[in-house]
Amino acid sequence: MTIDAHVHIWEQWPYQPPVPDPGTRARAEQLLFEMDLHGVERAVVICARIGDNARNVDYAFETAARHPGRFHVFPDLECRWAPEFRTPGAVQRLEQALARWDFTGFTHYLDASEDGSWLTGPEGLPFMELAAERSLLLSLSALPHQIGAVRALAIRLPSLQILLHHLAHLGDRHADGTDPGTPVISLASCPNIHLKYSGMGNITLPPHEFPYPDAQPQWAPVLATFGADRIVWGSDYPVSRRHMTYGQTLSMLTRHAPFPAGAHRAMLHDNMERLLSGTSAPLPKFDTGRPR
Repeated sequence: MTIDAHVHIWEQWPYQPPVPDPGTRARAEQLLFEMDLHGVERAVVICARIGDNARNVDYAFETAARHPGRFHVFPDLECRWAPEFRTPGAVQRLEQALARWDFTGFTHYLDASEDGSWLTGPEGLPFMELAAERSLLLSLSALPHQIGAVRALAIRLPSLQILLHHLAHLGDRHADGTDPGTPVISLASCPNIHLKYSGMGNITLPPHEFPYPDAQPQWAPVLATFGADRIVWGSDYPVSRRHMTYGQTLSMLTRHAPFPAGAHRAMLHDNMERLLSGTSAPLPKFDTGRPR
């Protein structure tokens, strides 16, 4: 009953260096093979129209239709590579996407050059308010310097469930000279923020490699603060193939994370199932920093 909370599928491999099989390496059939081999029932497709994949959202929905019950497609909306990035009309574009596709969540990638204030600004906030009204999940890629903006959004819209990619990018790849652990831990006070236990190869730099023993001490306090009920496992396939096998992405949680075996089911299935079904437990009150 495992759910993979973070995968990609592309018609063309989008990364450098070149690979010998760019037309097949990132296709859904490869992913389904790995899922079946490792007992993964479903996966959440995090769309990303990068490289030669301008029709990635359409490809993902076409794939989901061919394989009923296997995929939940999260289209990428208002993302940094989109031609309409940060132009007026975000709410209208969300309405158009809702009319075109049937989805329970969406993906948003902030650009590294911005501070994240768009999320609660005059364009971003109405967009996010509509997402919350429609009970959509927000799968968000945010870097350490954007954590404050993420927290502001979570406080402003406590009904909006936010899933942060790759442990909120807690790793030395995006380190800015400050300790990112404390800001990420501060997000735990917002009960509508959840972490994806994924992308370790994306957030660390060499010589870190599977199972990332030198990075584990940095992640441990964050994992302990959020707890097993607010963490979901994701493979980050096929990007993760550059760092580890699909099976190893699973063992990062089941063998190398500081959680007892009894907590694995929550992170491998129950938490994501609850979020996808919209039956999240009632949110406890938390300090908004504003007078009540």
